[in-house]
Amino acid sequence: MKQIVITGKGGTEKLRIQEAPLPDPTGRQVRVRVEAAGVNFADVMMRLGLYPDAPKPPAVPGYEVAGTVDAVGPEGDESLVGRPVLAMCDFGGYSEAVCLPPELVHPRPAGMDAVTGAALPVNFLTAWQMVRVMAPVAAGDRVLVHGAAGGVGQAVVQLGKLAGAELLGSASPSKHALLREQGLSHVFDSRQRDFAAAVKEATGGLGVDVALEPRNGPWIMESYASLAKCGRLVLFGFSHAAVGKGSGVFSALRTLAGVPWLKLNPIRLMNDNKSVAGVNLGRMWDMAGRTHHWVEALLELAGSGKIAPRIDTVLPFARVGEAHSRLEERRNVGKVVLVPDALFGTRNEAEDPA
Repeated sequence: MKQIVITGKGGTEKLRIQEAPLPDPTGRQVRVRVEAAGVNFADVMMRLGLYPDAPKPPAVPGYEVAGTVDAVGPEGDESLVGRPVLAMCDFGGYSEAVCLPPELVHPRPAGMDAVTGAALPVNFLTAWQMVRVMAPVAAGDRVLVHGAAGGVGQAVVQLGKLAGAELLGSASPSKHALLREQGLSHVFDSRQRDFAAAVKEATGGLGVDVALEPRNGPWIMESYASLAKCGRLVLFGFSHAAVGKGSGVFSALRTLAGVPWLKLNPIRLMNDNKSVAGVNLGRMWDMAGRTHHWVEALLELAGSGKIAPRIDTVLPFARVGEAHSRLEERRNVGKVVLVPDALFGTRNEAEDPA
């Protein structure tokens, strides 16, 4: 089989397609013949050498796939063979086949194709954990999401609307019109350094009830300052470390230097009547019993048409460098998905970037 391997730390030239043996499922494992694999910013961070949890190169990235079960281990459930599924991976998803624990594999709803299935798990699980678990959003809450046009941002927009929240967001100016069409009440330039003042002005001096911050570093205090009393800030990324041509260790150190290690102390949180939480979905796979229920809830919403991943681009494995560049340069609106070369173009896909 073919798989995409990160051969070392660096640019997209470090992404190579290599041949590998077809894996045999063991125990209760399920083998999924991959028809689509989601691309996430964590994959970019892994390639840059900025993701501590990732295996060392050479290694295969990829957190989510969709396809068809073609085999199970000796203790596995034979009734799963032939089922169309989506699944989460602890890396390794950029492959034509993966073997996974059954707890991370879910039947796809009727009518959901593989591209949509691969686009759903990571972005919507991250959004769900933030707005349903860590900072539950209620009707009338004001929610500020940075990177609102990205995969997670678009998932937050959909879940926030379902909850009846007022949504505010930041993105690059070229994406503002789309976000306004989607019903966001206020949209800000993601590069604006003093956006807290703009958020306060837009909310009549009150601030927002929930702020979702993926950039980290110096942006944390701006998001914190955007909160109303009893507001909740959720940190869910480190993307500021992958900004510009110098992205790498130096950029990561620069971002870490901007983290308010002393400013956000327990006494300040108490006096400000605010809270700060963090989300790292990659460290939730050992709680598959809990995330399983989250996925089931999301699939029920997807099956009833209440949520649907927004697909930005579908590309073949051979163009994985373009897929990474699209995320790294913040050109995507929604999800970028990879399809094995042998399957690319066999569906009615929007295959090239808009």
